[in-house]
Amino acid sequence: MAQYEQNSIFQEEKVNNIPLAERMRPKVLSQFIGQKHIIYDGSLLCRAIKADKLGSCIFWGVPGTGKTSLANIIANTTGSHFEKLNAVSSGVADAKKIIEEATKRFNAYGQKTYLLLDECHRWNKAQSDCMLPAIEKGYITFIGSTTENPYVSMTRAIVSRCRVFEFLALTKNDVIDGLKQAIKRDVVLSKLNVVIDADAYDYIAETASGDMRNAYNALELAVLTTDVDSSGAIHITRKIASQSMQKKALSVDSGTYYDMISAFIKSMRGSDANAAMFWFERLIEAGTDPLLLARRIVIHAAEDVGLADPAALTLATSALVAFQNLGLPEGRIPLSEAILYICNCPKSNSVVNALGAATQSAQNHPSARVPSYLMDDNHPRTTEEIDAPAYKYPHNYGGWVQQQYLPDEVKDEVYFTPSGIGQDIGCRQKKTKV
Repeated sequence: MAQYEQNSIFQEEKVNNIPLAERMRPKVLSQFIGQKHIIYDGSLLCRAIKADKLGSCIFWGVPGTGKTSLANIIANTTGSHFEKLNAVSSGVADAKKIIEEATKRFNAYGQKTYLLLDECHRWNKAQSDCMLPAIEKGYITFIGSTTENPYVSMTRAIVSRCRVFEFLALTKNDVIDGLKQAIKRDVVLSKLNVVIDADAYDYIAETASGDMRNAYNALELAVLTTDVDSSGAIHITRKIASQSMQKKALSVDSGTYYDMISAFIKSMRGSDANAAMFWFERLIEAGTDPLLLARRIVIHAAEDVGLADPAALTLATSALVAFQNLGLPEGRIPLSEAILYICNCPKSNSVVNALGAATQSAQNHPSARVPSYLMDDNHPRTTEEIDAPAYKYPHNYGGWVQQQYLPDEVKDEVYFTPSGIGQDIGCRQKKTKV
């Protein structure tokens, strides 16, 4: 009896030491939170998982959005064998061992193997190439999980054999839903009398930046470090939530906060350096995440200054990187330099105007064809395309030559119109027709 009690205490302590985010990993699709653009009744991904017919795929998105959780759901749902690797700690030998065992398993029992590879962008070409034959023959169904753009960070051979699903940052309501579920069904928190104020939920959800893991960590820290009050409850207030998130709580209501953000943005756009600096510091003092302000500065360097002074974007992005390395309070200095530079720059919105016009045109003409002389040299051509005009290499004509680059459907459309302000004066090349 004593041995049984000792084992029970040991198991309970073991569970308590597992982080809340891990304890809350969903085991079935009905428990999965967020990603409603790809996870909903009747979606391709849901049908494939339920039918155990999921092909090789890559889950790409920011941390804490459910990539590994969905892979675990697949592992619990499938009748296939399931293996996990982390690209940081595994090598070619690990991959070859899994391939060898998967091949034997497939040939002997007809059973496929799912391979979940975390941080898959870290695999080099040799590791990726050794996996290709097994994927093509159906021995292995590859599921990669990455925070990096796979089209840029991974070998094309792997990406071309996978369907890429993009995971978006969770919404505020998604995060609040996850926190409330944790209070109700977590094996540890559900045994406690936890009372959380509505504004505490809101604060954690807002400052978690769409990262469920971050929100769970803050909730667990808040609960485990808060004493029971006179009513026997663990009462989590907004102040306690802000301490657990290690961020200063906003000292203003949400309406005032968004008004100040708007004032900061419009002051930069209106070239009022004094007002921009005031609202910048007022927002910092109110508890605003400085990175949010830094991102706004970068956006305005491109949106409101644009080609009138392209150096503004360079300075703004440098200020963002500087803040990420310096933090508060010194990091405010490079951000202030960028704000003042932007305020004193000439202003032009020709970039966003061109982007908006081109976006609308591209959406209106999804089937527009590339002119034959602009096609890739390896593109197989029809007789008509072979007889079409040849590509004119601009450098053979002094750097510029008259030539149609737009599809025929939109050849006369104009998206970019220089404002004539500052350096935004358009192409300076002498345009000699040939």
